[in-house]
Amino acid sequence: MSVSTSVHTLTAAATSLVVDVGSGVPRVLHWGARLGDDPVSEPFLATLGETQFGADGLPGQHRHPAVLPEQSAGWIGTPGLEGHRNGTAFSTRFVAAGHEISGRPDQRQMLVSRAVDEAVQVALTTTIELSAEGVARIRASLTNIAQSGTYTVNAMRLVLPVPNEAQEILDFTGRHLRERTPQRHPFHAGTHLRESRRGRTGSDASFLLTAGTAGFGFRQGEVWAVHTAWSGNHVTFAELGLNGVRLLGGGEVLLPGEVNLEPGHTYTSPWLYAVHGDGLDAVAASFHKDLRARADHPASPRPVVLNTWEAVYFDHDLDSLIELATLGEKVGVERFVLDDGWFLGRRDDRKGLGDWQVDPAIWPDGLHPLVEAVRSKGMQFGLWFEPEMVSDDSELARAHPEWILAPDGQRLPLTGRHQHVLNLANPQAFGHLLESIGDLVAEYRIDYIKWDHNRDLVEAGDRRSGTAGVHAQTLAAYALMDELRHRHPGLEIESCSSGGGRVDLEVLQRTDRVWASDCIDPMERQRIQRWTSLMLPLELVGSHVGAPTAHTTDRTHSLAFRAATALFGHFGIEWDLRNATPQELDELGQWVALYKEERRLLHSGTAVHCDYPDDAYWAHGVVSQDRTRALFAFVALDTSAAAQPGRIRLPGLDPDLAYRIEPVTLSSGALVRTRSGQPSWWLDRPVVSGKTLEAIGLQGPMLYPEQALLFRLVADHSTQKGI
Repeated sequence: MSVSTSVHTLTAAATSLVVDVGSGVPRVLHWGARLGDDPVSEPFLATLGETQFGADGLPGQHRHPAVLPEQSAGWIGTPGLEGHRNGTAFSTRFVAAGHEISGRPDQRQMLVSRAVDEAVQVALTTTIELSAEGVARIRASLTNIAQSGTYTVNAMRLVLPVPNEAQEILDFTGRHLRERTPQRHPFHAGTHLRESRRGRTGSDASFLLTAGTAGFGFRQGEVWAVHTAWSGNHVTFAELGLNGVRLLGGGEVLLPGEVNLEPGHTYTSPWLYAVHGDGLDAVAASFHKDLRARADHPASPRPVVLNTWEAVYFDHDLDSLIELATLGEKVGVERFVLDDGWFLGRRDDRKGLGDWQVDPAIWPDGLHPLVEAVRSKGMQFGLWFEPEMVSDDSELARAHPEWILAPDGQRLPLTGRHQHVLNLANPQAFGHLLESIGDLVAEYRIDYIKWDHNRDLVEAGDRRSGTAGVHAQTLAAYALMDELRHRHPGLEIESCSSGGGRVDLEVLQRTDRVWASDCIDPMERQRIQRWTSLMLPLELVGSHVGAPTAHTTDRTHSLAFRAATALFGHFGIEWDLRNATPQELDELGQWVALYKEERRLLHSGTAVHCDYPDDAYWAHGVVSQDRTRALFAFVALDTSAAAQPGRIRLPGLDPDLAYRIEPVTLSSGALVRTRSGQPSWWLDRPVVSGKTLEAIGLQGPMLYPEQALLFRLVADHSTQKGI
């Protein structure tokens, strides 16, 4: 509905956004803890946005810059919009042109604000949403309203303010096989800039940029976090200006000439997601609830996956693969995924990408014998593709070199993994992929696509025009996924990109899980999954049991540690089960059964982490929504300087409920080896109140390194509450 007041408060869960739309571009006056519902507070809050003189005497400077900051309003930091008309009309001064607000507190609310600059002849529409779960997101759309002439957009960035209490910054870096590695430092004057120019999200992406009070952790401190939801070139940043204003922001990184708006045309920025909470666990809980509230969020129990990659690599053989499927059936597998190597000429990573035809040299009867064998065992069938790529040595590259992204018609960019990138913005290339992949999905009734993306977009241009093409490529990749899902209802897609290189909230609007990393060494995965779950719930994060000796690190781990790590995700197997002993197959089957028993809890409950003081140990778990059940893991990552671990304080429980402690054991024997024997609470299974478990906790056992101890907490309603 259209309203006259200029200051509005959006409130849901534990969060409030106070937005002033009266000065052209909306300004957020408060993003943080939930405010009271007293409407008389809004006139007072409006005073927070009054103009002031800066230390440099510049008049008219707002204490709170707009979500798209303008220099015309006195902002001299990172500009919100950079654009021009053939070198002129380089600075905007937007004037408010109306707004609408919809929704009610604790439901999804949306504030749409319109502004116009008649001199530059551009119009801006800004959308600010707050979900019922307390997740905010903002985006802006810029339209060229001139009758003639092009308006070029060089950059468009959106920001949100954080208060002076935000003293530290936590974000992430990484590489292939070590995604989402945390880095932390003070909130310094200037700009902490995290750009990705890889043409994909990137293994080194900032992922989630958080600012918080000094010493914030999983369970303590006030935290503000933003995420740029875009799978192409993007930026996320934190900025502290000389006037003391602290901002978090993000947007798309545009290459020269990627967005030239003809009259009537519009550019829309990516969504900038924003969550506030007390501690990182509260931020994660808001993201998880918001994702789970989606209409198309995976609702079925997430099936146990067997992926063939580390079992056979490119060595495809029908009998061997059926044997793998038979062993998978024995341990309880529910989805069989045939990885890279099934298509025309594909014997290694040097050829075949783009030739999406089943290779008759290996599969004279097509994939039908394998698919029939898999389905006869009660399993779904999945298949690996890398749709956006093309090998130098492929029929497609030879037939259509003009479909390859390159800086011009003469020179190709550097190859990566012996491959180039197909220009999906070329309608012929797009149509070829849509039909060739769609035909295979239909012929074999494919349930699941592992969608890979194994190289950066370097010098990615449209060879027809010579213009940069990452922006158009990203939109076309989304469109290809969307159309395949539209044509094949029920098809699930996994986002894989050299492992965890395409993990963002926009690709997750059309995919059903992400592959967190190509490294399934459980030591590395403990770290990778810990931080990936800061934004994504466990059911969206693929986590597999690998071979005893990890293929990517050459470290050897017990099956118990490998499986206990994979349990906290979408569980799968990536191990040549033909090499497993009967005892290992039996134990693996028990782990699969445990996952099936607990996946409803794991994939609907609240993830919690203990701020454990000793870095050698981690403790984390999942608590059911009604807080009557929980599953916890106490993990030893290293040896400790302490003679004995401290107590494990267990968060997230109902303080008024009594819980029976139930060790998780398998019939095949103990899951962990300890240096000092099992603790008494492990042996005696006492009943303890939630208040005591959080305030005092359990005495941690001294584990050997690279071990995980699992235990359940089950509400004991026969015992008086509050004991």
